[in-house]
Amino acid sequence: MFQTIEEVTKHPVFTFFQEISNIPRGSGNEREISDYLVRFAKERNLEVVQDTALNVIIKKPASTGYENAPAVILQGHMDMVCELNKGTVHDFENDPIEFRMDGDMLYANGTTLGADNGIAVAYALALLHANDIEHPALEVVITTEEETTMGGAIAVDPNHFTGKIFINLDTEEEGKLLVSSSGGIKGKLILPIEWDSPSRNAVTYSLSIGGLRGGHSGMEIDKERGNANKLLGRILLDLSHKFSYTLSEINGGLKSNAIPREAEAVIVVEPQFTETVEEMVAEWTQVLKNELRAADPEVYIKLEKLNDAKQVFAKETTKSIIQALMLTPNGVQRMSKDIEGLVEASTNLGVITTTDTEVIFQNEIRSSIKTLKEQTLQQIHVIAAILDGKVETMGDYPEWSYNPDSAIRELCQKVYKDTYGKEAEIIAIHAGLECGVFTEKISGLDVISMGPDMYDVHTPNEHLSIPSTIRTWEYLLAILKEMHTIS
Repeated sequence: MFQTIEEVTKHPVFTFFQEISNIPRGSGNEREISDYLVRFAKERNLEVVQDTALNVIIKKPASTGYENAPAVILQGHMDMVCELNKGTVHDFENDPIEFRMDGDMLYANGTTLGADNGIAVAYALALLHANDIEHPALEVVITTEEETTMGGAIAVDPNHFTGKIFINLDTEEEGKLLVSSSGGIKGKLILPIEWDSPSRNAVTYSLSIGGLRGGHSGMEIDKERGNANKLLGRILLDLSHKFSYTLSEINGGLKSNAIPREAEAVIVVEPQFTETVEEMVAEWTQVLKNELRAADPEVYIKLEKLNDAKQVFAKETTKSIIQALMLTPNGVQRMSKDIEGLVEASTNLGVITTTDTEVIFQNEIRSSIKTLKEQTLQQIHVIAAILDGKVETMGDYPEWSYNPDSAIRELCQKVYKDTYGKEAEIIAIHAGLECGVFTEKISGLDVISMGPDMYDVHTPNEHLSIPSTIRTWEYLLAILKEMHTIS
């Protein structure tokens, strides 16, 4: 279809995608892109609001003949994940994203592309700019900090909107209509450390687990991949049954929303037990290779002698940490009975961190049913009470529940069938979208989410299908054209 970047960017959607790609928009650094959106609206005499969270709301009146059609809220987020390849020189706060083509795919040059969710912004701008498109009244809302806290969506004032039809443009597979997503909350279980001195002849080891595949705690939680933190807990418990030892440090995982691939404990043992430790680690290596032979065939356990520890956890602290590792729920908690294959509730023990005073267990809890999310959090509260710890929470965001009577879903299905001669796939995901925030804010909101094919988002290999982007644009225009059929 296109041979060069120059040809691609003549299309209105890619014209605006390139324009916003010249502006910094990493999460937490949205001031410049937010101000650009305000200027864009004012230059076209469109009503615009920029709130204190830097969200931007732009309104465009209905085209002729669509004055009585229901208003549509179009939504995406302006921020992007900023990642680059090792050796790539790029300043995300100043440098534009450089495009490159490979066949019909659009990539960036060694960095994330930002199609998640810049392509939604580009769709919206192309719609707002055009004067020859049939559409109902449009209320476009572009939010901030979706990739980190959803703080932008949470801060939006619902009184800015009159529409009850909501189209989110943050889906990454063409031909799939997203109708539900999970809510979530981060729960930190915090245990205090009581320190002690090691015995004079004690031997210090690093006991680590690695080689696991990990993955997104929403999208891959049902793959039965090993959680390094939980596996480490099993090994530590088994060691404690054979001989007495103490911990002096434990750490694992990098992000609460990622299944941890690596974890490490520093253990201090009496010299007469060193041979036992080495034998048991060898046995556990075989156990895990057998258990995870399909999901994580590269799993390994490494035991390495360290310099003598200067201090260790008291025995009761060591015991409490092992108990917390074993008791903390992890993985799929319940599958949906309404949508086959959909995880309905899960939790992920994503990060363990040792500080000077505490060991912190960070859990990412998800569910499409609010009460199930609360149930898992209560389990963590109970564990904290038993072990004399405490719980802190953050990042609570609501679920988006399936609506069996959705008029916008029915219209999108009809338009897709009429346009492509086949059925659109109806899907739900066990990850968070801003749709849940808006359905909680605006009573009676009827929501759908869609988008073009994009791949490897959040990585420097992120790429976007050019023809899919154009087809999805045409599909969106066809939906807007038929909005007058919704009463």
